[in-house]
Amino acid sequence: MAHKILIVEDNANNSTLLWDILTYHGYEVFVAVDGEEAIAQAKKLRPDLILMDIQMPGMDGMTAGKILKGDPATSLLKIVAQTSFAMHGDQEKFLAAGFNGYLAKPINTRELPALIQQWLNEE
Repeated sequence: MAHKILIVEDNANNSTLLWDILTYHGYEVFVAVDGEEAIAQAKKLRPDLILMDIQMPGMDGMTAGKILKGDPATSLLKIVAQTSFAMHGDQEKFLAAGFNGYLAKPINTRELPALIQQWLNEE
């Protein structure tokens, strides 16, 4: 059975790029466009991995991630923060907030499949 991955991204181009790469590699992919939709889909789908954009209108990815990690029903979901505003210390900040990984944009499409597999295999 294919791993389920939820892409949380408000930019259609970024979402399409991730969708194309992940479906090519055999993953079952779902998309949410904001934090509120991400929480609803995460509770419904129980994805194996969530790629959570941080900068979104409405509820941002940091807030959505904290809500998911704080809910016993979704606290064990693997969530990777992704942001185009990569700053020194961001990775540590997101890991300290409970995220399982960090992905800076623009995404290196050649490295992404190996990173996805790494995050999925982590306990």
